[in-house]
Amino acid sequence: MWSLKELLTDVSLISIVDIGAALGETPPYQPMVDAGWARVIGFEPDPVECERLNNTFGSPHRFFPCFVADGRPSVFHETNWVLTGSLFHPNSPLLEHFQNLAEVVTPVAEHPVDTVRLDDIDEIDDVDFFKIDVQGGELAVFQNAQRILADTLVIQTEVEFVELYEKQPLFADVDRFLRANGFQFHTFNGFGMRAFKPLIPADDINQGFRQFLWSDAIYVRDWMKLDALSQRKLQTYALLAHDLLGSYDLAHLVLGALDKKTGGNLASAYLDRLIAE
Repeated sequence: MWSLKELLTDVSLISIVDIGAALGETPPYQPMVDAGWARVIGFEPDPVECERLNNTFGSPHRFFPCFVADGRPSVFHETNWVLTGSLFHPNSPLLEHFQNLAEVVTPVAEHPVDTVRLDDIDEIDDVDFFKIDVQGGELAVFQNAQRILADTLVIQTEVEFVELYEKQPLFADVDRFLRANGFQFHTFNGFGMRAFKPLIPADDINQGFRQFLWSDAIYVRDWMKLDALSQRKLQTYALLAHDLLGSYDLAHLVLGALDKKTGGNLASAYLDRLIAE
């Protein structure tokens, strides 16, 4: 698919925050970084991995070796797989019911740690895309990032539907908070599933039958209040909807709001281009 940058030639640098950044997987914003359209501020508490991220991405991107939460001392629960460590203790009795969950979320050690509030970090300002995956701690991050959320356009957050970690907030809690802070739920990016033991669907222990356990949820700035956004924010919103989300109907809606503000005809040109494809 062509990029909306072909129609929006004057979009400013896109600001991205990534909480729980890692080199193990390609982030959804990577094409924008590669094209030089975006700047990433990320957080990876492991100092070695954080240094690798800084060396890999280079300037103008920056990664901090911090635990992001509510700014209070906490305990990091190390597990046998680096990607499943959390500020919440694994809910082992629940995990044991499923194939290949307790096996990769096995407690190893506990470490006292300091945490930071996102709103207290001066380097972060006017964020466009907010990506977060911190194994159950997402709500605490959001609750302490309301200054940043006020300008954010798109959020990708991991959410859980069952209590994989003890006393963790679930999807309903995150959803309630984000909707109260100016966002609309948009879509899910896939679902994590496992089968209850001892069944194994299609000989794959990482598949499930019907039980959804987690997902990445996408939230977008309330499209009922687009007139409150600036011209720059509307341009960026449309670009993220098209290039990042593949939500072409949403991009067209936002471009219509942009045309009302500027007197342009981008929505019509965009629709013609979509139809031509």
